[in-house]
Amino acid sequence: MIHGSVVALVTPMTASGAIDYAALARLVEFHLASGTHGIVAVGTTGESPTLDMDEHIGVIAEVVRRVDGRIPVIGGTGANSTAEAIELTRAASDAGVDACLLVTPYYNKPSQEGLYRHFRAVAEAAPIPQILYNVPGRTACDLQTDTVLRLAEIPNIVGLKDATGSLERGAELLARCPADFWLFSGEDAIAAELMLRGYRGVISVTANVAPRAMVAMSEAALAGNRELALALDAPLQALHRDLFVEANPIPVKWALAELELIEPGIRLPLTPLSAACHDTVRAALRQASLL
Repeated sequence: MIHGSVVALVTPMTASGAIDYAALARLVEFHLASGTHGIVAVGTTGESPTLDMDEHIGVIAEVVRRVDGRIPVIGGTGANSTAEAIELTRAASDAGVDACLLVTPYYNKPSQEGLYRHFRAVAEAAPIPQILYNVPGRTACDLQTDTVLRLAEIPNIVGLKDATGSLERGAELLARCPADFWLFSGEDAIAAELMLRGYRGVISVTANVAPRAMVAMSEAALAGNRELALALDAPLQALHRDLFVEANPIPVKWALAELELIEPGIRLPLTPLSAACHDTVRAALRQASLL
């Protein structure tokens, strides 16, 4: 069962931008040792827009191989082309993922009917569990609750990553979605509250650098222990905020390099974290007792 702290894993790269598979293996082991409940490979945080098809599936396959069934692996397979999303989802399924995460089509701004038909087409073409991903701040496209409910009727569409950042939207989804439909927070800053209210987990950027703390907070929230969950979350709030001081995954990759877990490689059009932001992210790492 996919639940709890699911890390939206970065894709480590060398200074030249090549994928660093040795560092990827180390990151997977780091998360397994830290108790992370699941891994999303090649989502937005994994720089999916700048990986070609072979790289995209190669990273997913390597994560699956390294995890070796110990925790669930979710492949990021969304695209703004329905045909491409189908191809990625089939390939990730063949690589052995437990589920796929499909972002709403970005830039081309489909209607709600277009969104419904897009996700239905992918679900019908690739019979693997699929989690929808709504992040309007990045896609200029908002998957409305009525459309989520229509899609939840499709057997292999099993959940939603909600990155609207809205507790009101969260309350609406909890009230209206089927009880067995998986809801994950896509916003670290409100994840504890959403899990206390009934979400089953968080797909987390913060978990890249603070996996043990995110696991502990998630387990407390899922157990309904409000006081403990919020106490564990408090030292992480600066990370939740400041890992977005520039576009994700710029700050989190810099933070991982600062912790000597990866090299500071990133691909254009993203650039390394601005020097003016270094102290901000360092302070957040210190607040979480990571430095």
